[in-house]
Amino acid sequence: MKNLSLAVAYYTCVSKKNIDEAAKYVHEDVEFSAPLAKAKGKTLFLDAVRNFSSFFKNLTIREQCESQDKVMLAYDVEFPDPIGHVPSAVLLSFHDGLISRVELFYDARPFNR
Repeated sequence: MKNLSLAVAYYTCVSKKNIDEAAKYVHEDVEFSAPLAKAKGKTLFLDAVRNFSSFFKNLTIREQCESQDKVMLAYDVEFPDPIGHVPSAVLLSFHDGLISRVELFYDARPFNR
């Protein structure tokens, strides 16, 4: 359950908008993909996380599971109107005890208004 604990710790930092603390969980060569963005490398990824965290009001993890080097989290994000509530999921891969791949799943339509 080590990777699950790391994933929850990372998302707890993000939910508190403490990106400098969240950075310690991220691999230098992290790969990131989401419906509206892609990035490779820790600096670009953390820039995207900083932007994301400046925008949401609240992030709450609902469910979590782990299998070998992968962790899946379901969480809710509350944004200011007109976006509102966005149910989301993330598949995290780990390498050397750090997050090496982040794949986000959410409905991007509210962001394209």
